[in-house]
Amino acid sequence: MHLLVGLGNPGTRYAYNRHNIGFMALDDIVERHGFQPWRKGFQGQVAEGRVGDKPALALKPQTFMNESGRAVGTALHFYKLKSCQAIVFYDELDLAPGRIRAKLGGGAGGHNGIRSIDAHIGKDYWRVRLGIGHPGQKHLVASYVLNDFAKADEGWLDPLLEAVASELPILLNDGHEAYMSKVAHLAPAPKSQTVQHRRSRPLPNPPKAARSS
Repeated sequence: MHLLVGLGNPGTRYAYNRHNIGFMALDDIVERHGFQPWRKGFQGQVAEGRVGDKPALALKPQTFMNESGRAVGTALHFYKLKSCQAIVFYDELDLAPGRIRAKLGGGAGGHNGIRSIDAHIGKDYWRVRLGIGHPGQKHLVASYVLNDFAKADEGWLDPLLEAVASELPILLNDGHEAYMSKVAHLAPAPKSQTVQHRRSRPLPNPPKAARSS
């Protein structure tokens, strides 16, 4: 069994933020692979299903980003899973928009959600970093990640999320190199990206169970 974790902040006000691309990826995975409906569990929202022939549990922690590790640790302990059976999808400032990197283990890189997970389960889990780009200056980072994706981002964001979901069996069966290669082929990153700070489309309506904060 694999524990699939998406990182983000709960509530509709954050739903389309750059910081919530992990939640978005997990929503696409759950829909693409026909998981059961979302329900409350492990201090988050969970959905059970299969990716190909492998059982999986999707988890969106509802603890807010900085405490994500509490939910992940609780779910991992309940199912008696090893840390390496967890796969975490999250935003990465140091990757250009639309790029993807996957690897086992590593550092937090300043990401508070990852830092929290490291503290609860150690560092030996899979990380799928989804590039959102950097605003250019450190003092702009907080407002940048907590602002919605711009309309200009839709050209790379939607194909990236679709590929991350559709090709997930490759990660589970053939490894991270093949997965990254296939996703990059299906959803090429844009050559350049202009940073914009405005809402580009209405916020998605989450399931009723996902509205609690």
